[in-house]
Amino acid sequence: MTSSTLIQSVLTDPSSIKACTPAQWDLLVRQARRANLLARLSSTLRDAGLMAAVPAAPRQHLHAADVIARRQSISVRWELQCIQQALAASGAPVILLKGAAYEVAQLPVAKGRLFSDIDILVPRARLPAVESALMLSGWQASDHDAYDQHYYREWMHEIPPLRHVRRDTTIDVHHNILPTTSRVRVDAQALLDAAVPLAGHDGVFVLQPVDMLLHSATHLFHEGEFANGLRDLFDIDLLLRDFGRDARFWDELIPRAAALGLGRSLYYALQTSTEILGTPVPPAVLAAAQRWRPSRPVAALMAWCYRHALQPAHPSAETAAVMRARMALYLRSHWVRMPFHLMAYHLSRKALLRMRKDEPAATAPQADRERAP
Repeated sequence: MTSSTLIQSVLTDPSSIKACTPAQWDLLVRQARRANLLARLSSTLRDAGLMAAVPAAPRQHLHAADVIARRQSISVRWELQCIQQALAASGAPVILLKGAAYEVAQLPVAKGRLFSDIDILVPRARLPAVESALMLSGWQASDHDAYDQHYYREWMHEIPPLRHVRRDTTIDVHHNILPTTSRVRVDAQALLDAAVPLAGHDGVFVLQPVDMLLHSATHLFHEGEFANGLRDLFDIDLLLRDFGRDARFWDELIPRAAALGLGRSLYYALQTSTEILGTPVPPAVLAAAQRWRPSRPVAALMAWCYRHALQPAHPSAETAAVMRARMALYLRSHWVRMPFHLMAYHLSRKALLRMRKDEPAATAPQADRERAP
């Protein structure tokens, strides 16, 4: 159990905390907090019956994370009611994505999973009506310049984030799970058509299990920033363990990935999750996913990059190799999202604005905070 992978080691083998020294407990809490995994650590130790083995000082941090997680659970449900009321007249179906979907659907992956925004997917044709209805109910777009507006509305898979003027909550309204300019084109209507209604929430849906896993994989393996990368990899692990109890999930996974054009993301998700977290995946599924493996040199390079990039965002794990891997994946994320001419223009603009950031008149671009699917 090395210092750089301490949180990963404990979450995959909770009983290892029994051998933790005070210094390791200190580092474990710090890594977990930076990786946005502190509440999940608490939940994992509690489920394993190990809370009595946690020293008093770290137990206080775990308790505080539990309080935040419980508050989030209440807040998400209240916010969903507000969204339902705001969109009732629009008639647009609302598909919850990622953390909010896990929470409201009461999936095991939601236990201890902290998130900041509510992500929803709506038909692209209904975007104007949905945005207008939300704005009339108090959600307003943040300050975006003309470039940012064009960036989101023409290139991305979502409109600019909407923040409520009173509650300070944020909604990300998506019309797809990948940008319009992406090299992979996903049929969003296929996701909408297969969505599952949420009991007790009229007009609210979640993605079907295979689509939920594929979205999680697509989100992580098109990502260019990895502050929550390890958390997102654990999401994939927990979704596979949960959904995989039903044999039909494995039967549907490969054909669905092929139909949506998300095979490469699924390949990386299965390979990385099994290698790093020991996720149980049927050998036949792993073998079938090999059809989407890139060339051997590229596959080896990508495995090296993800092995290093998916470390907790903490100084104890930020080696030179980790920084190189994250930079390579950052550049790759733009390469797979945009044609070369757009990528060159966008990255050049970001670099120029960052150079000017310290000047008194300069303002950091909103589009610099790119949002993944």
